[in-house]
Amino acid sequence: MASATPVRARRRTLTGALATLGVSVGMIMTTGAPSASAATWPTPTSSQPVSSTITLNASKDYGMQRLYGSGALGGGDQSEDQQPILKLADGVTLKNVVIGAPGADGIHCMGSCTLQNVWWEDVGEDAATFRGGTGATYHVIGGGAKKAADKVFQHNGGGTLNISNFAVQEFKTLYRSCGDCSTQYTRKVNLNTIEVTGTGTTARLVGINVNRNDVATLRNITIYNDASRKVVPCQKYNNNTAVGVGPDSTNCLYSTSDITYR
Repeated sequence: MASATPVRARRRTLTGALATLGVSVGMIMTTGAPSASAATWPTPTSSQPVSSTITLNASKDYGMQRLYGSGALGGGDQSEDQQPILKLADGVTLKNVVIGAPGADGIHCMGSCTLQNVWWEDVGEDAATFRGGTGATYHVIGGGAKKAADKVFQHNGGGTLNISNFAVQEFKTLYRSCGDCSTQYTRKVNLNTIEVTGTGTTARLVGINVNRNDVATLRNITIYNDASRKVVPCQKYNNNTAVGVGPDSTNCLYSTSDITYR
């Protein structure tokens, strides 16, 4: 049996209140003034290797168990077309799980889904990919991700992704609307109460396709340790061609007061 990757975590306290659905997330705490290290990364209750994708057709609470790739899911690199550790059917809610390393292609939502208190210790190809149709709604509530060599959340399908009370560090892009999928959509993403640890290199919170009329809304973003302002809140693309950054009244909906640097 392959051995699990230990949690390589820093202790942090996440600020802000839960923004959507009115759900209480156990691992997220509200304190007074924020500190330079913020989210309390969980200690898994146990570890389980996963050698082939687990398909969930009903909601599941893993009780803070760690799942990590082994065998065919044991690559943990950025190669394309990896399989996920978990595949969620339309309408499934996944709660209280840690995705360890190797992380393969994380979690795939095949329709609307809710990821509540999900933590990625070392993102593989992507942390989660959203594949539903135009009417799909996805919620990421609480949790966090780190060590993403590229993207954290990949939006390949249609619909709207809501991310709230989430912590991210050591990443390149938190959210990307697919630039070259064979079927394209107009996509929406809403970020509310997001804690970001600056990477020291240029990183993006969202990347959206303005030629597809994508819309990103950013609220209550706190960025730590980024004195050089290297984290770009909103990167605009025409498919895969970068065409600008910054707020506007059409695609990148936020103001300077929505971004706080600590």
